Amino acid sequence: MLTDLPNILTLSRIVQIPVLVAIVAIGAPVTDCAACLLFIAAGITDYLDGKLARAWHQYSDLGRMLDPIADKLLVGASLMMLAGCDRLPFGSLYPAIIILAREILISGLREFLASTRISLPVTRLAKWKTGIQMTAIGFLLAGDSTGRLLHLEWMHVGTVGAVLLWIAAALTVLTGWDYLLTGLRHVGRNGGVSKIAP
Repeated sequence: MLTDLPNILTLSRIVQIPVLVAIVAIGAPVTDCAACLLFIAAGITDYLDGKLARAWHQYSDLGRMLDPIADKLLVGASLMMLAGCDRLPFGSLYPAIIILAREILISGLREFLASTRISLPVTRLAKWKTGIQMTAIGFLLAGDSTGRLLHLEWMHVGTVGAVLLWIAAALTVLTGWDYLLTGLRHVGRNGGVSKIAP
């Protein structure tokens, strides 16, 4: 149900997205710090909604649909805002493109396999990828301006975020390739791609 706490937490993540976009657009040190904190809060709700749904057995079709959508909207909006504000240093625009392309590819694959009642389980490596990716985006949202605000100039926050995003992109390619091969094997067993609805 929509009023179940896990679903409310998922919806709150979607509601946070326009707020996050507006804060990042301001581009002041305080708002950069606030954007990072808001992104961390969204990440915590992502962890909690799944944990609570399992603990309280509050599974629903709505939750299964909204959770991955909320995650992809959050990551996509954050990366696009960072790119639009020229805050992806050291060529980290390229790993951002890789990450977004992989999300679209795997979403389409999952949607097709769901129509054949087959699911792609999340691997341990994919969980590591997600953790590193979320950490990278948090650092990039904070940026060097937050480092200066907190007197942590030595940390080079933006550089740390860029390096982590490259690592996340490498894991994205590995896990995406693994998911793709698994998905194509299932497609082959079900008579090939000709069964895909137009």
